[in-house]
Amino acid sequence: MRQYSLLVCLLLSACAGLPSAVKDVPVKDISYSQASQNLNSYKDTSVRWGGVIIDVENEQDFTLVQILSYPLNYYGRPQLNKSSEGRFVIKSTEFLDPAVYAKDKEITVAGTLQGDIERTIGKKTVRLPLLVSKGIYLWPIYLASPYYGYGYPGYGGWGYGGYGGFNPYFGYGYYGNPYWGRPYW
Repeated sequence: MRQYSLLVCLLLSACAGLPSAVKDVPVKDISYSQASQNLNSYKDTSVRWGGVIIDVENEQDFTLVQILSYPLNYYGRPQLNKSSEGRFVIKSTEFLDPAVYAKDKEITVAGTLQGDIERTIGKKTVRLPLLVSKGIYLWPIYLASPYYGYGYPGYGGWGYGGYGGFNPYFGYGYYGNPYWGRPYW
């Protein structure tokens, strides 16, 4: 029985993690650095990449989004604490509003490599990998501050004063109690 419960847990954990927008697209595990070395050998290959939005250009029939690539973690979110791998461009047949898909937002995309595209960065013209999107996920922004913690309930965002330290809404310690969380002396 114990072996079966372990198997069930492993199967359920395999389904968790990735956002549904990019999870349902079958991809091969090819990193940005692998593909950028020889784009022709990976043409028409489905991949899942992510990073930070640099620029959004809306054309008549499609949108081009330039991304600064970062490796993805288990959940498919770009790991901004790692070094950037380079740039790539997403081509989407949908209109992507530049106000929503704004500069510096984190994004994960699943799509097919279609070769490369020429872009100008500063005064230099470079060729970047072109990825035709099948699924795009824009990551939510979590607020972080020394007073609030991360911006979601239950972890310092709303109503949790902490077991020590100062919260501007609740004062010192646990829910504003001035003696809770202070040293006993």
